[in-house]
Amino acid sequence: MSAGAQLSVTDKRRAARHPVDYSVIAEHRQLGDVTLQIVNISAQGFMVKGDLGLDRGERLVMRLPVVGRIEAHMIWSHDDRSGFQFERIIRVDDFLRLVDTLQPNPRLRPRR
Repeated sequence: MSAGAQLSVTDKRRAARHPVDYSVIAEHRQLGDVTLQIVNISAQGFMVKGDLGLDRGERLVMRLPVVGRIEAHMIWSHDDRSGFQFERIIRVDDFLRLVDTLQPNPRLRPRR
């Protein structure tokens, strides 16, 4: 029996990532509140910078602008970076509004 999260969203590492610099407080079932520094985001997940002390498959719940409450599972971790996959894919229209909110520089926003 394998350990870790059983995710329904397929791995899409080639998905377009958008650079952001956004701090959010997430909830972990054992650690409580965990501060995340999101450095890039896609409709399927995000990458954070900083040592979190979490293992692959661990779950966090956070509240993002536009999207609201969403769960994410750690997929990978290396040095001071970690990648998370959302429990569900964010709809395109919501994702574009989310990036507009998180990325104040219009030149770094997705093209429409």
